[in-house]
Amino acid sequence: MTSPARRVFQLIATLALAGVVVSSVSLRHHYGNTQTNYCDFGDSFNCDIVNRSVYSTVFGIPDALIGIVGYGLLLSLATFYRTKAETPLMLLIASTVGLGFALYLTYIEKFVLATWCVLCLSSLTLIFLITTLASFLVAGSMRRG
Repeated sequence: MTSPARRVFQLIATLALAGVVVSSVSLRHHYGNTQTNYCDFGDSFNCDIVNRSVYSTVFGIPDALIGIVGYGLLLSLATFYRTKAETPLMLLIASTVGLGFALYLTYIEKFVLATWCVLCLSSLTLIFLITTLASFLVAGSMRRG
């Protein structure tokens, strides 16, 4: 594996780990019953409204837990499976699915709840960066292959 590709895998792993942390904090507040002070900036920014809305679960599974599992998968691919030839494509597919889910949730924040969540926007940024980096890995593997 080339050194630039190795650095991209390391960066993806770091971003995925940050995603696990952000999603874990979000999950904690999903189940919490106290107000989140650091994420309450009036009606425009309020993580509690978003994290405790009817849109904060899919079939009873908290969105934040889905995020933890998804980022965990990306972290595993970028660390334990990075030497496999199919890993860049698997990273791209998994992160694109995650990005699509994050964009859907962002749509809900903007047009349904009319409230932004700093944790959610942080996660959106992380998954966007991971998807972009994964696309660079796929492009690089196609040039080599």
